[in-house]
Amino acid sequence: MFRLPIIIVTAITILVACGSDFDDPVDERTFDSGEVDLTRYVAVGDSLTAGFRDNSLYIDGQLDSFPNILAGLFAQAGGGRFTQPLVSDNLGGMTLAGTPIPGVTTRLVLQQPNNPPLPTVVNQSGTPTTEVTNVLVDDFNNMGVVGAKVFHLLAPAYGDISGLGSTATPFYAYFAADPVGNVLVDAIDPLPTFFTLWIGNNDLLQYALMGASGANPGLTPNDVTDPDLFASSFTTILSTLLSTGAKGVVANIGAVSDIPFFTTVPYNALSLTPEQAEAANLAYAVYNASVVALLSPEEATLRTINFVEGQNPPVLIDENLTDLTGVDSALGNFRQAAPDDLLLLSIATTLGTARDSADPTSIIGLTSPLLDSEVILPEEAAVIESLRQSYVATITDLVNAEPDVALFDVASFLQDLGDGDGISYGTGSVDNSFITGGAFSLDGVHLTARGYAIIANGFIDVINDYFNASLPKTDPNDYSGVCCETASSDMPNNL
Repeated sequence: MFRLPIIIVTAITILVACGSDFDDPVDERTFDSGEVDLTRYVAVGDSLTAGFRDNSLYIDGQLDSFPNILAGLFAQAGGGRFTQPLVSDNLGGMTLAGTPIPGVTTRLVLQQPNNPPLPTVVNQSGTPTTEVTNVLVDDFNNMGVVGAKVFHLLAPAYGDISGLGSTATPFYAYFAADPVGNVLVDAIDPLPTFFTLWIGNNDLLQYALMGASGANPGLTPNDVTDPDLFASSFTTILSTLLSTGAKGVVANIGAVSDIPFFTTVPYNALSLTPEQAEAANLAYAVYNASVVALLSPEEATLRTINFVEGQNPPVLIDENLTDLTGVDSALGNFRQAAPDDLLLLSIATTLGTARDSADPTSIIGLTSPLLDSEVILPEEAAVIESLRQSYVATITDLVNAEPDVALFDVASFLQDLGDGDGISYGTGSVDNSFITGGAFSLDGVHLTARGYAIIANGFIDVINDYFNASLPKTDPNDYSGVCCETASSDMPNNL
């Protein structure tokens, strides 16, 4: 059964540091770093920098992170040692004093059920072997911290194990140089000569993942970040990275409506038999008569509920509708979903099932309307997009003011994934289709190895163009799409 990706608020694992896994002989005559010094490359960011995928941090994902891919390409033009704080297994999950950390699940995988013959997303079975108290020690080059928002990179004690569950995160605790220090201090400790910075996604994303049901704005994981706090924090981060004399590339933030978590479940995903449709229409007859009697014709039409055999828009709660509970407590703010509502991937397997196992009549989307946390309404989507544009404008202005920094427009990349045929890279193509598109992993938010390889190539394009370099690119077809464990030999394990 599909489980909601706690993408920004889970935790991970620990273990051994590792150098870049690109050890082929280097021919520095072929490629040129141009105006940048790649001797000490540091990557700063969140889960997308760490190599998080399939709702977990595991070794294969880290080795296929875009910074590690970049480091291998940089090595062909004078790039130096690149270390990552590798976790201890390919299972995912993390323990604290031997006890699994709540909310930190193992990686998602595909399984082939016997009936129906369709892939199902499940958590891989097993016991995590990464212990958060076994803190790694090294001058790590990959400083991607799962769940980090912009201001978290400056937060003291963000890696303090004693504070887990409050302000600290195990995603940083397992490799923090100083538990009461901060991510940015660790990032500049090796005195980087070049950096990538991709941060700010979580300042908006976790709010969206919860159906825009958190506070707005705030400092808890489910909140969005105040634009002024975002700007001041980003300014400090960028200026600090530049203070070492380094040059770098900064990536911006894509729209949530361009990723599968928000685009996979169609607005009319509720399938009904003739008998179910007839029974539901009878159940909503009194509600329909009431809205017609009490509301304007326009709103009454919007709120009139009608089901037919086949595919139907589910019923949802819309707090923007006229409140009629003062007239009758049974008259909730109900309407059926419309094409501009974004149904979350987390309801893909629960829609049409009983919300309460003890009450078989509590059918999600039918007799039990979708909650605010299960759908993003158009009004909420507009707020999210307005905030994203504010963040992107901040990033753009800061980058444009710094001649030693180039901008990677990741937002356009994500938009291209959903347009037409997706993105072609010569030996193949990817799009933003869930499971089959090749770009996004099984959490519907983070990328596959192939997707991260394409991101790495995007960074290379920017470096070559802005810094007059001639760095090589990688072939994304050498990296996997969606991977799975399966009970059927007929199911592919590398889509």
